[in-house]
Amino acid sequence: MLIASSSTFFPVATPPPTSSFPPRSSSSTASFPFLPPSLRGCACRAILSTHTTQKEKNGMLGARSSDLDQLSGLTALSPLDGRYWGKVKELAPFMSEYGLIYYRVLVEIKWLLKLSQIPEIVEVPSFSEDAKSYLQGVIDGFSVSDALDIKNIEKVTNHDVKAVEYFLKQKCQSNAEVAKVLEFFHFACTSEDINNLAHGLMLKEAMGSVMFPVMDKIIKSLCNMAKDNAQVPMLSRTHGQPASPTTLGKEMAIFAVRLSRERKELSQVEFLGKFAGAVGNYNAHVVAYPDVNWPQIAEEFVKSLGLSFNPYVPQIETHDYMAKLFHSLIQFNNILIDFDRDVWGYISLGYFKQITKAGEIGSSTMPHKVNPIDFENSEGNLGVANGGLSHLSMKLPISRWQRDLTDSTVLRNMGVGIGHSLLAYKSTLQGIGKLQVNEARLSEDLKQCWEVLAEPIQTVMRRYGVPEPYEKLKELTRGRAVTKESIRDFIEGLDIPQAAKTNLLKLTPDTYIGAAVELARTVEHAVDLF
Repeated sequence: MLIASSSTFFPVATPPPTSSFPPRSSSSTASFPFLPPSLRGCACRAILSTHTTQKEKNGMLGARSSDLDQLSGLTALSPLDGRYWGKVKELAPFMSEYGLIYYRVLVEIKWLLKLSQIPEIVEVPSFSEDAKSYLQGVIDGFSVSDALDIKNIEKVTNHDVKAVEYFLKQKCQSNAEVAKVLEFFHFACTSEDINNLAHGLMLKEAMGSVMFPVMDKIIKSLCNMAKDNAQVPMLSRTHGQPASPTTLGKEMAIFAVRLSRERKELSQVEFLGKFAGAVGNYNAHVVAYPDVNWPQIAEEFVKSLGLSFNPYVPQIETHDYMAKLFHSLIQFNNILIDFDRDVWGYISLGYFKQITKAGEIGSSTMPHKVNPIDFENSEGNLGVANGGLSHLSMKLPISRWQRDLTDSTVLRNMGVGIGHSLLAYKSTLQGIGKLQVNEARLSEDLKQCWEVLAEPIQTVMRRYGVPEPYEKLKELTRGRAVTKESIRDFIEGLDIPQAAKTNLLKLTPDTYIGAAVELARTVEHAVDLF
């Protein structure tokens, strides 16, 4: 943030030249020479000063107002549309205002085509192939310029869906066949008939085309890490303290399996749609054409768009599937936060090194730093995403009586939660790509923790009836320095069969890893995605 004068910009933390300060006061507030007279003498009141004159403020707001009026990467309020645009822009065709308008246009045209296939509606005869091609061309050729035309119409109508209807009537006047049935655009529809299908298509396409492929990349990367490091022993930590060893690969496999479960849950969410008019009863439809089976027509139409049909609705589609989708997305994100934090910790322990990139800076003052910024960025963006998705999932299923408008403004923010999720996924992938396993550091920790062998020793003692095995090992290891020699001496003194004693003497912290290797190697069988 900058404070601007007519000729100079000063960082906020830097005071302006001393000549701009008023004379110092001899009062108790002399250390705050810029304090307004109304606040002088009050030591407990919060103080805020910009040191900016009204003339400077006018210059700040006036000289740059034309620049700030134009949306750009620097003026965008959301970092998704500014700083991070390059990483999330593939969502724009689906989750943007343009995407919403495009799918509204698609639904309106497809409904007109559906009406032309209903024999009872003689006023809309079957379209010729040329007319069908023309209408499909309006969909396929829909551009940002077309969307801007609709936005300009909306400035007059103050109604976004009606603006789409008027746009299509204007657009299709040039086709003689379609021009005859212009009033059947938006026939018997409430705005929510159009919107709910548009939103369903937006979400379905965004998840299928953008989100699922990136999720799968993360899961695949973790599977590869699991298999590549299946045999790399690692000291476990429970409650932050040394615990029974595992392998690095098996710990990566855990996250691959957890994420794959949620990925599967997400893929099984049904994207629902309704098309039943103002309050879900086909009231206007039945009056206009009482002989048409409107529930059947609506179901056929919704399914033709690739959505599942919801027959029991008020004015809106009740958004329960959206809540399920967003809850599952939150859970996927929570698991990824857990992964980000674990890897952050492993980097801190030295278990991973990070590949450096020429020109990058880790700290503005400490040249040696190589910070785990990708995992930190991922964690932060996942938190932002989950905050928005949580509100969506809790609010959207609730609507007063047959409908209130609170869902409308909330639905426009679907892209925020999904966008921050995508940004986080890409940060995690970038971070994974920089990781190098530091086996020497992993081995060093294991060699210093012979006390972890207390578990297998006392378990074998139990098998052979040695009294108080747990207590004996507790006495040996709890709060005491344990070495290879002290463990071996304890084992040698046990009254157990020689074969069992020999097996225990062969154990080391880096070989006491149970079935971890096999669990890591076979992770893809559990993931079942590839």
